[in-house]
Amino acid sequence: MTIERLDYGSPDGCLAKGITQEVIACGAATTLVAGQSGALVLLDTAAGSIVTLPTPIVGMTFDFAVSVSVTSNSHIIGGSAGEFLMGGIQMMIDTTGVSEGQFLNGTTHLTLTHNGSTTGGLIGTNYRFVGVSTTQWMVTGLCAGSGVLATPATT
Repeated sequence: MTIERLDYGSPDGCLAKGITQEVIACGAATTLVAGQSGALVLLDTAAGSIVTLPTPIVGMTFDFAVSVSVTSNSHIIGGSAGEFLMGGIQMMIDTTGVSEGQFLNGTTHLTLTHNGSTTGGLIGTNYRFVGVSTTQWMVTGLCAGSGVLATPATT
């Protein structure tokens, strides 16, 4: 099997629909770039993973999945000041299936911060971020937590 990679040496990378999805292991911290649009980013450290988003471009997408539950510190996803999160996410308690929705208002929410319990960050947590303007990300997904749930959206 031969796989061809499309790339003309641009520092922003190359986008090709429907071929493969890049998987990025975040580790302790990673800063994403526009050329990684379409990638699946794994929040993969028990001590927390921090992801810095690029400035959104309309249509840019990133998927996120917690592959290792956070047990200390936090899993954090966010961009720069003035780049906001909007949309809605479903939160679920891992052992009971009790769920509730959380609203991201698009004007004050800057990050999703998961503490491994009440604000989520357990295996199964997954999101899709889509750039809808140069200042907003539309976020959808499922956040797995425990205890009395609280919003992971922070300002």
